[in-house]
Amino acid sequence: MIVNSESSLPYPPFVEVEGVINMRSVGGYTTSTGRTLKPNIIYRSGDVSSITERGRVQFSELGIHTVFDFRADSEIKDYDSATPAMERVTMIRAPAGIEHAFDPASIAIRLKKWETDELQAFLGTYEEILDTATEAFRTVFVHLRDHPDEPCLVHCTAGKDRTGMFITLLLMLLGVEDHQIVDEYALTTVGLAPSMPQLIRKFQKMPVFRDNWEGVLNMGSSKPETMVATMRLIGQKYDGVEGYLKAQLNLDGEDIERIQENYLI
Repeated sequence: MIVNSESSLPYPPFVEVEGVINMRSVGGYTTSTGRTLKPNIIYRSGDVSSITERGRVQFSELGIHTVFDFRADSEIKDYDSATPAMERVTMIRAPAGIEHAFDPASIAIRLKKWETDELQAFLGTYEEILDTATEAFRTVFVHLRDHPDEPCLVHCTAGKDRTGMFITLLLMLLGVEDHQIVDEYALTTVGLAPSMPQLIRKFQKMPVFRDNWEGVLNMGSSKPETMVATMRLIGQKYDGVEGYLKAQLNLDGEDIERIQENYLI
């Protein structure tokens, strides 16, 4: 593992793309049957709207030609963070979650929950994402089924919750060992660390966040125990990841087998 002195991020799995936070490759993990998830073909990150000219060059070198944006339309508008056009890159809007979850009143209610019971707040949020992001998640899984050799990126604002839920489903589907899924989720704490001063300044300018600061700090975490509980939720409520994909995303056994064969070596 190489540590970049400028950002203190471990490379790999993190990937340096200037202007993009929390970007990393999701690959190299092993399954209980001894197979390995292909490296450098599926990426995850936070918002890409602040990518620099140098970042564009770095992004191009990764060979990514498809980007899935899980953010809500209102979120993009409120944060003035429209994704810029990038040469030879297809940007696909795939809002994951409830559109009005980002209005100030809804945010305040959620932050109070994070302040009083962090784990239950995350479980409630993740269950809501799993229930409402089905169209978005299906869009990406169909792409992975049909375009196995094309590197792609999935992202939301911080690359933590909506992106995290999709990646969790993918890793569970591929049979990646549980402890590696937990560790991959926890990497977001590392990935967001260099940008935290900037994010804190941004949030403190907004009354809804400034007035619920303890909730904000808890909301920004990605603790291992949160993922352990989330995987348990997926098993209990949806009869496991394959049950989720079949019942919620209308994918069948053949689709699942193709995705597994596409990304395991």
